[in-house]
Amino acid sequence: MIHIDICSKELLFKKPATTSRGTYTKRKSWFITLSSDDRPGHKGIGECAPLPYLSCDDLPISQYEMVLNKACQNFVRTGQIDTDSLCNYPSILFGLETAILHFEKNRFSFFDTPFSRGEAGIPINGLIWMDTYENMLKQVEEKIEAGFRCIKLKIGAIDFEKELEILRFIRRHFSSKEIELRVDANGAFSPKEAMTKLDRLAELDLHSIEQPIRAGQWEEMARLTASSPIPIALDEELIGHNTPEKKYKLLFLLRPQYIVLKPSLHGGIYGCSEWITEAQNWKTGWWITSALESNIGLNAIAQWCATLDNPLAQGLGTGGLFTNNIDMPLSVDNGQLVIDDGQWTIDN
Repeated sequence: MIHIDICSKELLFKKPATTSRGTYTKRKSWFITLSSDDRPGHKGIGECAPLPYLSCDDLPISQYEMVLNKACQNFVRTGQIDTDSLCNYPSILFGLETAILHFEKNRFSFFDTPFSRGEAGIPINGLIWMDTYENMLKQVEEKIEAGFRCIKLKIGAIDFEKELEILRFIRRHFSSKEIELRVDANGAFSPKEAMTKLDRLAELDLHSIEQPIRAGQWEEMARLTASSPIPIALDEELIGHNTPEKKYKLLFLLRPQYIVLKPSLHGGIYGCSEWITEAQNWKTGWWITSALESNIGLNAIAQWCATLDNPLAQGLGTGGLFTNNIDMPLSVDNGQLVIDDGQWTIDN
């Protein structure tokens, strides 16, 4: 017989994490632990981590827990994940998917890859959080010193001229061949001002800009993706488009240069795999990003990401955001997320 236990944990940020939508000081995750009478000693842990004010399954806690409990009960009863009923609850789907992967392998190395064996890292972008000009500049210097070759700035919260100056600082010292620059506006630009700002950003030879205007403004976004001097990557725009038909329609109408996939937001591994297939049909680029999960979720995303052989820098976290994170052998070395396969502390 299959058993599932559910517990929650409030993760506390070391420093407030600010985007143009607001500031996080804490966030809540639910952890599901899978076991079975038929396989004693096997255990599978998955993380369900909806993002407040952003996830399509950001529900009141009591309602979220009701859906989570029902999904777990259905799995215990049938032994299968009902992906159709969970397509609108991506964080729950992701938690179940990864709990099963962990249970089947009985170790946190879900797949046999150079990353999971500790032989190779995954190149990631060094994320610069919104802050004062001085603190953002300090973050940039620290990321470059740490060996990152892709820097991503969250923009839209401080004066645009100051944000441009930070980017100019990087370009004065490093060409686009030396440092790849990405920016994420989180929808901060108005449609009226967006093209002017994109033109100015283009002078700095950026790789891409994520979500320049708010999601849901399809006519305006289609105009931008058709004429922007900087490749546009869609992130928030994808949330809630959880069927193959909706994914096809979005990519057909908006034609972004890239999409940015977060399993906790965009349909779990199952739904993100659908996005990747559809993106490849349209010759749309993509990369994988975590979404402020604990190390349980981060490891699961990284394990899956390592199987995809995507040469772009990924948007994976570093495991260093929270004061009370779960210890796992994830670290950053020279701009890459790496794992020490011999140092698991939870279980093997």
